Amino acid sequence: MSDAARMNSTIYVGGLENAVTEKLLANAFLPFGEIVDVTLPKPDLPSSREPHRRFGYIEFEVAGDAKEAIDNMDQSEFFGRVLKVAAAKPQKDSNDGLGSKTAVWETEGWIARHGGVDEEDRQAAQQTQHASSPADATANLDTDVAGPRLEQ
Repeated sequence: MSDAARMNSTIYVGGLENAVTEKLLANAFLPFGEIVDVTLPKPDLPSSREPHRRFGYIEFEVAGDAKEAIDNMDQSEFFGRVLKVAAAKPQKDSNDGLGSKTAVWETEGWIARHGGVDEEDRQAAQQTQHASSPADATANLDTDVAGPRLEQ
């Protein structure tokens, strides 16, 4: 099965109770069609005591079965919780910028497109800086008094 066909036949199921297992989830969605795979992602932290991250993915044999499962199971109750069932989105590539672990300005080409300061802006900044600052930074300070003057 191609990746595109696989994505069309995979659904996201969110809002799961911790007691839900892959087998229970598969049994709940079995009436809609043949299930190829059920995945409940584990927590990122190894110290976490949670069995899964409260969501899962179900891959159906036929894309039409996935659509039927979405239509029938979205906003339904399962183990006392309301489910969010939708078409699964493709996993983001770690080099995509936003949503990745790399800052957007560190991605290749971003500085070339957005970070370059042209010569005209650089000159304007220098002129503004020179015009607003006196030659001697202490020229306008009253150095005879160290603190507020007390009136007697």
